[in-house]
Order: sequence, then C-alpha cells, then structure tokens
Amino acid sequence: MEKRELGGSGIQVAPFCFGGNVFGWTVDQKVSFSLLDAFIDAGFDFVDTADVYSKWVPGNTGGESEVIIGNWLKQGGKRDKIILATKVGKPMGDGKKGLSKNYITRAVEDSLRRLQTDYIDLYQSHEDDPGTPLAETMATFDNLIKQGKVRTIGASNYGADRFREALQVSKDNGLARYETLQPEYNLYDREDYERQYESLCRENTVGVITYYSLASGFLTGKYRSEDDLSKSKRGAGVKKYLDGRGYKILAALDKVAEEYNTTPASVALAWVMARPGITAPIASATSIQQLNDLAKAARLDLGAEAIELLTTASSY
Repeated sequence: MEKRELGGSGIQVAPFCFGGNVFGWTVDQKVSFSLLDAFIDAGFDFVDTADVYSKWVPGNTGGESEVIIGNWLKQGGKRDKIILATKVGKPMGDGKKGLSKNYITRAVEDSLRRLQTDYIDLYQSHEDDPGTPLAETMATFDNLIKQGKVRTIGASNYGADRFREALQVSKDNGLARYETLQPEYNLYDREDYERQYESLCRENTVGVITYYSLASGFLTGKYRSEDDLSKSKRGAGVKKYLDGRGYKILAALDKVAEEYNTTPASVALAWVMARPGITAPIASATSIQQLNDLAKAARLDLGAEAIELLTTASSY
C-alpha cells in the first residue's frame, strides 16, 4: 500500500486514518479493541483522536477515547504499529482549554497518561486560540518535540489567514511548524477547503487530513430520505445534505460503486484520497463490516472518467 508523508515531517502513513471519536461514544472498549486490531491487520497504521473525545456524551468527562486507545496499546503491545494523532485546545471543563504554554504543557501529560505511551506522533491544535500569541503556542510545541514527547505537530479548525500566519511565525522564529492541517472536506463540503486552503497547503507542503470525510455518513448512501435520519445517532446531522446536489452526488457514487463492484463509502473516500495534496481522509466505523468497506478505498484506483463524474456531480 502506498504511504504518504505527513507534510515535511518524515513520518509516513497509510492513506486512510481511523477516527477515534466513536471510542467511548457509539462503541465500547471491547468493540473498539476489535476494530483497532482489524484496522492494523488490514495494513493500516494511522489513528486520530482528541483529548475532548467523547465529552459530549452524558456522563463522560472527556478523555474516554484516549483511555480506550491506551488500554488497547497496553494489552496488545502494538505501539510501534501505529502513527498516533491526538489534539489539544477544545474546552475540557474547569477552565481547561486553549493553546497557552501552561495549558499545553499540562494537557500533553494528561494525554500521554491516558494513552499509556511516552510520545505522540502527531499532536494537533484542535482549534485556534486567539487569546494566546502564536509565538507562545509554537514555542511550546517546539519544546515538546525537543523533549521527545511529540514527533510532529498539526492544526485543525484554523482560519486560512491565521494558519498562514502560524506558518510564518514558525519560520521567522526557527520553531517547529504545523506539518498538517485537518479541515472538513468531502464530496459535498468542498468549497471552503478548495477556495481557502488547498493552494496554501500545497504551496507549503502541508499534509491534509480530512475530517467528516463521509459527510457524517451521508456519502455511505445510508440516508436517502428524511425517514432514514433515525437510523443512527448521527442522522440529525445529515438532513442538510438531502437536497438536489446531495442526490446528484449519491447517484454518481452509486454509478461508480456499481462499476467498480464496491460501496459508495469506499468510492467517496477514494475520491478524497485521489485529490492532489491530500494525505489521508479520516473516517470512523462501528463494526468490522463498516471498517472493511472503508478500507477498500485505499486499494481502489479510480480512473479519470470516474473521478470526473464525481467531481462534476459535486460541483458547487
């Protein structure tokens, strides 16, 4: 399987990233372990989570996903089999949030403890912190890399101008820079990334790891009417896609999936993987069957005609 570099970090990953947001939310520890084992056994290595996952679940406090991954690493001895990404900055309660030196320094230790590891491969700012100078944030990350606690860094949910500024601050001060960006991007949600970030990332050799790569499940073809929205906990977030453009995209996915004898989900991910500058789409699964469907994308070589059909159907 072709591997891709996380920006200019020297770290190579398979082109499909497992989203750990489901751990401790829609799947328990036992199922999470089986999914992670199957993911590794299928030849993949890139797992993404965040300290705040899954704080939104009633009764959870945040850190549940990291704890499950940490327990899996401890019992399986597979730390060297994965490239582990997590994030910092989203509110964790009791004033714990942001990208100040004091907070990052504390939060990284919490993540390392939950993950039961000595280092994080990719440590990402989960959202911008306008109240903290970029120089302070980048110097803190640079120090963590020098200490060996973090191998490389990335960002998510940054405005394009602010991300550009962060790259410049790192350059001007001789500090580690964001090697990756994690934007929302999929066949339906294209415009924001393509207009604001695509050229910026490609010009600066920044690796792009896309989230909501299946548009909250819409691009799997599971939701085709409002009656389908009750099929899962994520259904409510899919309603906005049920429009003329959405149905056009589904029709194109169905056609290509039939032609390649695969599923709409694997076609949708393969289209993202084929976009210039993309390192890996993130997608999550709650069953081995779902995971197998998604995994097919990494070995699905879409021809120019199929890519053009999908790109045209999803034009904005």
